[in-house]
Amino acid sequence: MLAPVHQIDQIIQDFLIMLITTDVDWESKPSSDVWSKKEILGHLADSANNNLNRFIRCTYEQNFKLVYLQNDWVAVQHYQQTKVDDLLTLWRLLNKQISRVLSNYPDSMLQNTCDTGKDEVSLRTVEWLAADYVQHLEHHLKQILA
Repeated sequence: MLAPVHQIDQIIQDFLIMLITTDVDWESKPSSDVWSKKEILGHLADSANNNLNRFIRCTYEQNFKLVYLQNDWVAVQHYQQTKVDDLLTLWRLLNKQISRVLSNYPDSMLQNTCDTGKDEVSLRTVEWLAADYVQHLEHHLKQILA
């Protein structure tokens, strides 16, 4: 499980360094139904929170269901009105905890599954979830820096 852990740590470090030299327009929304970069960061905090819960619960529960409605979560948490520094801190600390959990994750449990399907069963292993989380993280961080 160490590859995703090192990837997450490196991705976070690289992103925070890039923010020093990149002028990010956090507030603008391309349209009313498209997230601002601040809302994308909030979504990444939600994703980290959900995946952290998946990693923890997969250790003890098989095939439990944990899904979330991403647009609703972003709206109800009012990320557009939240300070960027607060969002960065929340997101960074959640990812630090994910790294801590995954770096100590038992190899014998990497094939444990949870259900991530909204309308139908979609069982995913911890190993798959960790790899998918890294891809999702990279995708959205590129959107923020673009």
